[in-house]
Amino acid sequence: MSLTNRILLAMAAGIVVGSGLELLLSAQSEDSAVARFINDYLVYGLFDVLGRIFIASLKLLVVPLVMVSLICGMTSLGSSARMGAIAGRTIGLYLLTTGVAVSLGLLGATLLGPGKGLSIESASTFEAKTSPPLGDVLVNIFPSNPFAAMAEGEMLQVIVFALLVGFALTRAGEAGQRLAGWFRDMEVVVMKMVGVMIELAPYGVFALLVKLFATMGFGTIANLAAYFLTLSGLLIFHGLVVYSLLLKTTTGLNPGLLRAKMRRVWAFAFSTASSGATLPITLRTVESRLGVPKSVAGFAVPLGATINMDGTAIMQGVATVFIAQAYNVDIGMAGYLMVILTATMASIGTAGVPGVGLITLALVLTQVGLPVEGIALIIGVDRLLDMSRTVVNVVGDATVASVVARSEDAFDDAVFNRETAA
Repeated sequence: MSLTNRILLAMAAGIVVGSGLELLLSAQSEDSAVARFINDYLVYGLFDVLGRIFIASLKLLVVPLVMVSLICGMTSLGSSARMGAIAGRTIGLYLLTTGVAVSLGLLGATLLGPGKGLSIESASTFEAKTSPPLGDVLVNIFPSNPFAAMAEGEMLQVIVFALLVGFALTRAGEAGQRLAGWFRDMEVVVMKMVGVMIELAPYGVFALLVKLFATMGFGTIANLAAYFLTLSGLLIFHGLVVYSLLLKTTTGLNPGLLRAKMRRVWAFAFSTASSGATLPITLRTVESRLGVPKSVAGFAVPLGATINMDGTAIMQGVATVFIAQAYNVDIGMAGYLMVILTATMASIGTAGVPGVGLITLALVLTQVGLPVEGIALIIGVDRLLDMSRTVVNVVGDATVASVVARSEDAFDDAVFNRETAA
């Protein structure tokens, strides 16, 4: 069985086993020996520990992978002019797709009306984390201590430092060439580590999903079915239609083939709910299976994992309309335009801040005068939807990287069209 099929099988098995444990727990009293065994030794013991070890192992590879990939990409370019063009196209496309995503969320939720008829007067208190000022965010992109940035996982700072090192190596003559060779060797080692983690992925994916569905179950989804189905449908539409149109119209490539080669990445993204944790797998897939060169993939994919949040942007659009309908508040056309602008800019403005989806949603709600405590209405299903949003995000990263590579005449069609094992 191919690795992708093993991962998909592990996902299905995790959902079935987790849901079975949740049903078994609901049939037992909390003090029973069976319930204590399932909770203490299985759900929050074995499966929780295995899942957290798997996530930690993936995150372990993110910083070294971003460093060596960007440095090798810069040294292979040899010219800062091309890097400037790549950076401009990449950031522009990410902002464009985010704007389309939040507009899609607003339009779809307005037409479908998932919050109509709720008529909520008050909700549970939700304390939102404060979103940092945009000026501070822009300043904090540039590291004062690169080693602290790497230790704390500040990916935008790591990206800036890696680009600076790569640029300096191209200007350092023979010494730069020797050190660049060391980084290329290091990249081989890091990619081998990624390969080892990929082989262990089915076990980690199984443990993560067992724990999630054992603690959540499907009852929570039923209580917010309209919101859940609206957001899920729009995420699927954006991932299958919007990205396909972008890829086909700008590159002529087959979107179906890209999706087929991204199946493994989808499984990782859904299981981990983290673009950062999925980054090693996304980068390897974009380079080795899609045909995007290191010089483009090494910049576009890490940057996308940090600032590209199309799935979150759709959630913000749907959630804003849902909360407005639930509280019977009409925010008007001006409010919708403010949501589009705020959510698009916030996709970069709050990058690297924990809980970024809820932080940016709190910021959007405040801008249009909606009660922030309305976030408490959707928290119950947000975890599962966050997993789906991450799938959309990583597909967007791969699509934008492919478009940018094609615009640079650097895309390898032979690799893209080559039959590879699933």
